[in-house]
Amino acid sequence: MKDEAFNELLESVRQAVKISRGEMQPSRVFRIDPVDVKAIREKACKTQESFASMLGVSVGTLRNWEQGRRHPDGAALSLLRVVSADPQYVEHILRPEAVTV
Repeated sequence: MKDEAFNELLESVRQAVKISRGEMQPSRVFRIDPVDVKAIREKACKTQESFASMLGVSVGTLRNWEQGRRHPDGAALSLLRVVSADPQYVEHILRPEAVTV
C-alpha cells in the first residue's frame, strides 16, 4: 500500500473514532425510512395472525416489525412492498391452491 493511500485510510479511522465518541459530526448521514408494516397490514384488511400467515412469518415477528423492535429486510421487505402496492393480487397469488407444479 502506498503511503498516501495508507495515510488517507488512517485519517478515516481517526475520524470514525471521533464520530463514535461524539467529538466530530459525520460529513453525511443516511436515513432510511422504516416500512410501516401495520399500515400495509391494515391496507390489506388482515388481522396480525392472517397477515403473518400470508407472509410466512410468525405473529411474533410481525408484532416486532409493527412495534419497531425489528425491521424486515431481504425477501420479507420486498414482499411487503409488493403487498403495499396491490394487497389483493398478492393474497390471490399466495393462496395455497394457487401453487402449481
